[in-house]
Order: sequence, then structure tokens, then C-alpha cells
Amino acid sequence: MAEVGAHLTGAPAGGDRPSVFEAVAQDSLMAAVKPALQHLVKVLAESNPGRYGFLWHWFDEIYVLLDLLLQQHHLARCSASFSENFYSLKRIPMGDGRQQPLATAGLPKRQHWKSLLLLVLVPYLKGKLEKLVSSLREEDEYSIHPPSSSWKRFYRAFLAAYPYVNMTWEGWFLIQQLCYILGKAEHHSPMLKLAGVRLVRLTAEDIQALEKKWAETTPSQTHSITSRVQSALRKALGSIAFSLSTGLSVSVFFLQFLDWWYSSENQETIKSLTALPTPPPPVHLEHEPSSALLPSLKSVCPLCRKVRVNATALATSGFVFCYRCIYSYVKGHQRCPVTGYATELQHLVKLYSPES
Repeated sequence: MAEVGAHLTGAPAGGDRPSVFEAVAQDSLMAAVKPALQHLVKVLAESNPGRYGFLWHWFDEIYVLLDLLLQQHHLARCSASFSENFYSLKRIPMGDGRQQPLATAGLPKRQHWKSLLLLVLVPYLKGKLEKLVSSLREEDEYSIHPPSSSWKRFYRAFLAAYPYVNMTWEGWFLIQQLCYILGKAEHHSPMLKLAGVRLVRLTAEDIQALEKKWAETTPSQTHSITSRVQSALRKALGSIAFSLSTGLSVSVFFLQFLDWWYSSENQETIKSLTALPTPPPPVHLEHEPSSALLPSLKSVCPLCRKVRVNATALATSGFVFCYRCIYSYVKGHQRCPVTGYATELQHLVKLYSPES
């Protein structure tokens, strides 16, 4: 029975290998932190664009720098990433038949830098690729590029191939996890295998060594100016990393709650609970300054003042324009030119009349 239970949890009976639940949980921890922080930055940027707008514009780059500092701090001091240390795990080099090194010993340089790059750089590049695919899909749906242009053919081929590449990537991780559960692999993630390390649980000796290391506060006596500058810089970076680590440790459950609350699966529930009554349509529009845009003939576009070509309505306001006119305006201003309602490209609705 113990052997059956060990296979179901992904760990041998009495072994130091973490269960698949621990391994997957620590993976999902940082995946939940980023969307929650992104939402907080978005709220700040919308409340005060002049002061916090740059945080939203450069969020990915700022986040990857902070993540790099945080993971470097934990790999150097605990031989683990932030989330692995949060779940009392550590990394040890592969193929080491000797006694496991203490967590405070750190990883060999090769495994250390591989781990750091795979922890920080791969998620950053994957996120950038997903944003690129999303923007290309939007451009493909709403753009006015000629259908035969070489650029359009290229990114349509890229969009067609991306789902298969992404499926292969996710399938690679799934197969690795299944092999880990069945005891056929030492890693639950291909990233660990590429880094040349494996995860094990912290021992009592590791915990004692970590507590002793954190308690040490005696600074080294250095007299060289270069050594003092390096020491001060190292201490400043360590303090920032320690503050990030402590703040994330305290607020990680709150951040996970934010990630769940604003997840796409939960949006319908949120809307049903917090939605306000639908506002009435604008009345007495002829007395407002925006009414100057409205031509007297209903077949004329309010923007170019010519007979409409490829009539397109805005779902947010109901007004009808030429497709080229309203596409360019919404892409540049993100609002309806008549009512000022916030509008995006997906709100364009092509109209088909019997005459066309």
C-alpha cells in the first residue's frame, strides 16, 4: 500500500523527493503572483496616469528585473527559487552520488546560472510571444492591409503554426509530470532537467543552517574603496531582494486571491454580482457639442462627410461610419468620435444592406 501511495503522490515511500502536488503548487505560485501585481499596477496607472503610467507601460521589463533580483537572492542563499523555498524545497545537482550538500552551500556556477536564466528569461519570452500573438490576431481580424500582402501571409502562417507549437510545449510539460508521478523521471518539469538539477525536501540540517545564516549579521572588515563599494552595492541589492521576499511571503495568499478574483473564468460571476444597471442612451444629442459631427443625411459618414463606404457600426454607441474612417479613429483614440464612449477595435460591426 505504501508503494501504491508513493506512486500516486509522485514520491517514493520515505524518500526526500517532493510529491507532484508540492512540485506543481510551487510552480503555480509565481504564475499567480504576476497577474495579481499586474492588476494592482493597472489600477494605479488608471487612477494617476501621469505618475504611474510608466509602470504599466514597462511592467514586463520592471517585473523581470525584480524577479531576476529575487531569484538570484534565493538561489545564492537557499539553493532554491522563491517559490521552491516557500514550500521548503531545494535544488541539488544531478548525478551527484555523494551526500546532499546543504542548502546554504549554493549550487555550482553552471547549474546556478542555468537555473536563473530558465526561471526568469523563459517565462518573460513566453509572455512576450503570447502578447505578440494576441496583437497579431487582433490586427488580422480588424486590419485593412491588402489580402495579398506578403506581411499578412507571413503572420497568418505564424498564427496558424503557433497553436501547434504551444500544444507541443504544454504537452512536453504534461508528459514530464506523468513520468514523474509514475516514478519514471526525477524531474516534474523539463526546465529542471535543462538546468541539470533536481528538487528535494529540506532536511533538519538545512533548516538549522539557513536559520544560522540569516542570523549572521557581522559585516566583513574591508578597507579597499573598491571592496567597500562592492560590499555596499551587494548589501543594497540584498536588502531589496530581502524586502521583496518578505513582502511576497506575507502577501502571497492575497495576491493569489486577486488572481482568482480577476481571472477570466470568474468574470461572469463578478459581473452578475457587481454589475450596475445599464445606463440609458444619450438624450437631446442635438444640443451637445458632439452633435456637430452628425451630418444631416443618414447615409453620410460623420468623419469624412462623404457617402459611407463599407458601413460599420460601433457596438458601444450605435453610430455608423466608413470602415476605414472609424478603424483609424478608434485605433488612435480608443473612443467613439460622437459620444466619447470608450471603444476598442473588436466593437466594430460590419453592416450588410440588401443593396450591397
